[in-house]
Amino acid sequence: MERRVVIIEDERDVARLLEFNLRSAGFEVEGAATGAEGLTAIRSHAPDVVILDLMLPDQSGYEVCKQIRSDPTITDIGVLMLTAKGEAEDRILGLEVGADDYVVKPFVVREVVLRVTALANRLAERRARPATSAGATLKVGPIELDPITHEVRIQGVPTQLRPLEYKLLQLLVSDPGRVFSREELLEQVWEMRGDINTRTVDVHVRRLRVSLGPAADVIETVHGFGYRAKRDNG
Repeated sequence: MERRVVIIEDERDVARLLEFNLRSAGFEVEGAATGAEGLTAIRSHAPDVVILDLMLPDQSGYEVCKQIRSDPTITDIGVLMLTAKGEAEDRILGLEVGADDYVVKPFVVREVVLRVTALANRLAERRARPATSAGATLKVGPIELDPITHEVRIQGVPTQLRPLEYKLLQLLVSDPGRVFSREELLEQVWEMRGDINTRTVDVHVRRLRVSLGPAADVIETVHGFGYRAKRDNG
């Protein structure tokens, strides 16, 4: 079965270059020059992956990504953001609204094709997993997290988390009692290394605790080290 990509990019030369190389790699490609056209193309063609430019003429790529993630009929697609903005804060915001990957212009076309292929493969593997992964729910205290459906329940009540909050919670509850340093969390949740301000982690842990409400105390601060999910006793 041929895999599909929708490219939402208003720079025609960039779009043509990506279309040619993705088709050569075996993808069926549809293009759009605005966010509105892109959302229509996504709903019409059900792509595996969307390449989403950040600076669009009618709305920002962040807004388009939010609309993708808030629509249950199209939320399960990969989103690769393509942008001239390379600051760490811009990438964090992209991941925060639900992007799976982030490439900065100017880019190497081969790298984009490889990232799109890897993302499409990862999503295909995830979709193939549910039948063999029943019972894989993670449970810590009143929190239940399903790594397949991404559903989170607190005391049995469904709870909505932002994409980065979900990734942060999943990592912590996957190994209760283990202390994750801020640097580890940046690398594994944000996929960032090097000299990045670790206050980013503190801000998102605070947001996560607010979202968890009565289960906020499951996420513990280990002063001088980092954070962990409380281990159930008994």
